[in-house]
Amino acid sequence: MNTAKLLSSIIETAIDGIITIDSFGIVETINPAALKLFGYEADEVIGQNIKILMPEPDRSRHDMYIQNYQKTGVKKIIGIGREVLGRKKDGTTFPFRLAVSEVVYDNFSIFAGFIHDLSKEKKVEEDLFRHLEELENTVENRTKDLRKSVQELEQAKIEVSNSLMKEIELNQLKSRFVSMASHEFRTPLSAVQLSASLIEKYVQKEDTSNILKHTYKIKNSVQLLNSILSDFLNLERLESGKVAVNKESVNLVSLAEEITEEMQLICKKNQHILYQHTGSTGMFLLDINLIKNAIINLISNAIKYSGEDSFIQFMTEIEDDSCTIMVSDNVIGIPKEEQIQYSEAFIRANNKSNIQDTELVINIVKRYISLMGGEVTFESEVGKGTTVTLKFKQ
Repeated sequence: MNTAKLLSSIIETAIDGIITIDSFGIVETINPAALKLFGYEADEVIGQNIKILMPEPDRSRHDMYIQNYQKTGVKKIIGIGREVLGRKKDGTTFPFRLAVSEVVYDNFSIFAGFIHDLSKEKKVEEDLFRHLEELENTVENRTKDLRKSVQELEQAKIEVSNSLMKEIELNQLKSRFVSMASHEFRTPLSAVQLSASLIEKYVQKEDTSNILKHTYKIKNSVQLLNSILSDFLNLERLESGKVAVNKESVNLVSLAEEITEEMQLICKKNQHILYQHTGSTGMFLLDINLIKNAIINLISNAIKYSGEDSFIQFMTEIEDDSCTIMVSDNVIGIPKEEQIQYSEAFIRANNKSNIQDTELVINIVKRYISLMGGEVTFESEVGKGTTVTLKFKQ
């Protein structure tokens, strides 16, 4: 067997590139696989410096690599496989794994480089990374969509919960109203019936003073019934969203004086409404119907639960872009520990257990004022009364 021919055949048919160079870096042999990889013919490479197959910066440094090895004997490449870039004839580069071996014979050294093309592996790797990146982006987008869906579900849950709570509160308020109305209607209706019966007797006696007294009681009782019915109708309109806000420039002083005059007619014996305005102007942007209803509700409530020989203070103030309206009474008052609770719907102060509809009035007034963009606050002290304040900003 001819060993040289066998070796030559193996090199010629090898699927990896094989190149040999001398100690000066000049190419002595190059197999077909290497020529195919680099795109050269054999006569274009053999006799040339191996660096023609290298891109920068290895192209400029290669001769120095060989010289350093010859001087120091330190092997930085020889016997060590590594990934490098090759430069084809057309100037493009490709990745390959290079393994360099030193062969010594007849006191001469040659270097054999074994080249395994990594283009396909790198492409597969790049495709894998690209698909992985796309998958991560898809997962991230899906995660964002999922989070958004979860947030939307949470928001929907909150909205449904709020709607349910609102419906529960409305039903509770209506139930409380039915109970309150049943009790409240019975008292004025009984008074009307009693006064009507007594009037019949006083008519026969021509007792004018007593007739007028009971006529006055009947009027007050009817006014109370109208007030209760009005509160309920207003609540229904508010809850059904039928109350529209129509702001306009309102002469608050004229309106307040008109309300005071009307409400004075239903005051109890020696009960007086004291009205006062502060400010250089009486004009402010409000919904005249909503603010009138709110003030009437507050004054009516104060009249109802204040005793005879009492004063109800009614004040308005306009300064620049702010408007303040206050209604004060001198009735029982609310304990401090219960004032926070009293600001919530359906809560009644313990020392006002005999008052059936105060909470309904406050609830309605708050909704009126909220529709106009205002706020309602109150201050109360046991034994000294309560002040309800309405505040607006232009």
